[in-house]
Amino acid sequence: MNKELLRVESLKKYFPVTKGLILQKTVGYVQAVDGINFTINEGETLGLVGESGCGKTTTSKLILRLESPTEGAIYLNGQDIQSFGGQELQEFRTQVQAVFQDPWSSLSPRMKVRDIVAEALIVNRKVTNQERDDRVEEVLNQVGLHQDQADLYPHEFSGGQRQRVAVASALASYPKLIILDEPVSALDVSIRAQVMNL
Repeated sequence: MNKELLRVESLKKYFPVTKGLILQKTVGYVQAVDGINFTINEGETLGLVGESGCGKTTTSKLILRLESPTEGAIYLNGQDIQSFGGQELQEFRTQVQAVFQDPWSSLSPRMKVRDIVAEALIVNRKVTNQERDDRVEEVLNQVGLHQDQADLYPHEFSGGQRQRVAVASALASYPKLIILDEPVSALDVSIRAQVMNL
């Protein structure tokens, strides 16, 4: 039996609805996530399915600690992620990576692909330049890009290739968990299958 990787318990996220421009008053709450529970074991894949606005992206942001839950808890390897700080939080950021719907929002137009993919390695792990370059080449090959494309900028790629760069960036730091938030919805149908097979 595989070891438990992620556990979500009674997770809730409510956003306040306010009224007034200067003196804002909370008049209610939008229940973006309302009491969900699930467990993901190592090696497993879980898909959250639902209509637009049902809380899938909010759940992803809660797992990534981009939002704080109203109630409930999220455990990674048995530890409450809200308790992480300092070195623990840095290690969490290494272990949990994300690929979002729009690669333009996550790829810096001023950085070469080599630097984008290597960023998580440089920030979160102590690696030599040779180890970094080897890992960049490895993950670019895994997603179907060539090493000679590493010195290009994001605008020099098609939408499907940019999403491949985003996937390579997520894979670079050897994460235990990758959150995919509609990674192919902005792509042409012909490109979707290629990206999903990564």
